[in-house]
Amino acid sequence: MNFSAGESNFTVVLKERDTFETALTKNIIVVALCLSINYINSMLVHTFTKHQMFKTNPRYILFIHLVVNDILQLTLACLLHVLSYIPFTLNVSFCCFLLVTAIFTTFNTPVNLATMAIERYIAVCIPLRHAQICTVQRTYITISLIWVLTALPILPDVFILVANEPISFFSSRIFCHLENLFRYPFMIERNNASLHVFLALVWLTLLYTYLSIMFAARAASGDARKARNTILLHGLQLLLCMLTYVHSLLQSRLLQIFPTKLLDIRFASYVIVQIIPRFISPIVYGLRDQTFRKHLIGYLLCRVNASTYPNNDTLFKMSGREKRLL
Repeated sequence: MNFSAGESNFTVVLKERDTFETALTKNIIVVALCLSINYINSMLVHTFTKHQMFKTNPRYILFIHLVVNDILQLTLACLLHVLSYIPFTLNVSFCCFLLVTAIFTTFNTPVNLATMAIERYIAVCIPLRHAQICTVQRTYITISLIWVLTALPILPDVFILVANEPISFFSSRIFCHLENLFRYPFMIERNNASLHVFLALVWLTLLYTYLSIMFAARAASGDARKARNTILLHGLQLLLCMLTYVHSLLQSRLLQIFPTKLLDIRFASYVIVQIIPRFISPIVYGLRDQTFRKHLIGYLLCRVNASTYPNNDTLFKMSGREKRLL
């Protein structure tokens, strides 16, 4: 979600519209990418829920929270994109719900990454106390605190909006964009400042945990090296999350070079900023982790497995020798 207040080309977007064929193509691309990534992420969630070993590991609990957050954020981004083409304007109350939820999920991502880095730091640098500190109960409490913490920057703006806008405003229709809903400039500036503080704290956390684990990795510990690489990937994810701050500037620079390609530039930046980062989590955690990958591939290839292996009723009827051959 972009919180930048300086999109000088926003009014131009309201005047320019894609042709039907172009709009249809763009929406098909967005929906296809969204469904593909959400399918993989749904398989990750399904794998997590089917195995008790994942439910008792704080590392996997935090990971699956990040995946669920990605599913929600990507679904909202896709929905907002499609609705901007079909009805074009939305009811203010519905728009407010979508945007506020999208802001929640945007703030959640960096804080969740920092929490996952801290968990890896404890596992490698304080291994004897890891089981005592990182319990399942404390992990769920931490996730609840993440949601409370990420609600602090945006909820005051919602209260200000309700207190200052007339009731008729909430039953009207607007183009669902942050600047149209939160029309007071200080709201955008405060949101930007809040997210900058969040990101600064996350970067400091990642830097500290990475350096601590790097020194621990000198002891040739395989777990330390894996944890170090994981935190590097956290940094890559965070860099992708920060694209939301530079994409307005990037759009302005590209428009200077291609002044007639505003809609195409906005669509390309939307895909890069909103969709591509959501594709990283399944690769970093679902496919890179050997234990998770083994079960995930089994579910992704469920049809092959179902046709290759006998079902429970067939196994019950088999002799002991036949079962051993399996």
